[in-house]
Amino acid sequence: MKSIPFILLILSLSLTSGCSWLGWGEDETTEDDVDGYTERDFYEKIQSSLNASNWTVAITNLQLLESQFPFGKYAEQAQLELMFAQHRSGDNESAIEAADRFVRLHPQHPNVDYAFYVKGLSEIAATSGFFDSFMPTDNTLRDIGTARDAFATLTELLSRFPKSPYAADSRKRLINLRNQLARAEIHAANYYFARGAYLAAANRGRFVVENFQQSPAVPDGLAVMVQAYYMLGMQDLADNSIQVLAANYPEHPALDENGLFDYEERLLKTNDSFLGKITFGLIKRPQPPAFDTRNIYNKAIRDAELMENNGEAQQPKRSIWSWLTFGLAD
Repeated sequence: MKSIPFILLILSLSLTSGCSWLGWGEDETTEDDVDGYTERDFYEKIQSSLNASNWTVAITNLQLLESQFPFGKYAEQAQLELMFAQHRSGDNESAIEAADRFVRLHPQHPNVDYAFYVKGLSEIAATSGFFDSFMPTDNTLRDIGTARDAFATLTELLSRFPKSPYAADSRKRLINLRNQLARAEIHAANYYFARGAYLAAANRGRFVVENFQQSPAVPDGLAVMVQAYYMLGMQDLADNSIQVLAANYPEHPALDENGLFDYEERLLKTNDSFLGKITFGLIKRPQPPAFDTRNIYNKAIRDAELMENNGEAQQPKRSIWSWLTFGLAD
């Protein structure tokens, strides 16, 4: 407890000095400030702001440059840099709009692939929350509409520009997006189990198996199908799904050592309900089936990739929040 005042001191110093880190407090450029500026003067000032990561000033100057020199030699480059500055400043909606506008106005531009790339990055960033950089969160529990948009944008980038310098990074991000979308479907299936909508749960599981092959959510997709078909009384379909699950993922926790499916397994950790606590366990609400084996399959895949790249597993990087609290908030 003696460390709490010291931690609070560190946090207060971080907040008070944050303005200088983020470039806040600097006067924004107005039209009077740049009166008489040539197009080159604008562009040099913009480059200085971009190099200093002063996104607010850069965005203002880029917008002024476009309004005063809409057909100049720097106009198209300024539009590309505007969407980049908006993305880096966290204004992802404006960056997406700017990217769409650029693609619409300059479909044959040699750097149009960059517009698709920035749009995809902005859509990915829009799926994250403010506290994601400070503490662990689960993006798959949120609305995945923007993640679907990002998946579509980066897919179009790869299909239209397979040799783009942004193709390699886009493929890696697509894999992560695909895994998020697949896991979101499993969350939806677990929700349907809780509501007794077993047919809807079965459809979600089948959708994962058919459309997100090789993703870590496929084992749970098969388990969802088994459980849902069993509860619907479709034992033949349940048995077929069990055979596929046992043949491909024999270590799945829902299977026993003989490859038989435990229909009463509860794979999500659940705390005792309030009703169970006040009655000392005499009254308990039965928990619906729920499946989440990310601690098994995602970790195995991640460790395998680290072993392949570096020869040994690496420790995950600590977040800013972990550093500020000296590991107390890990």
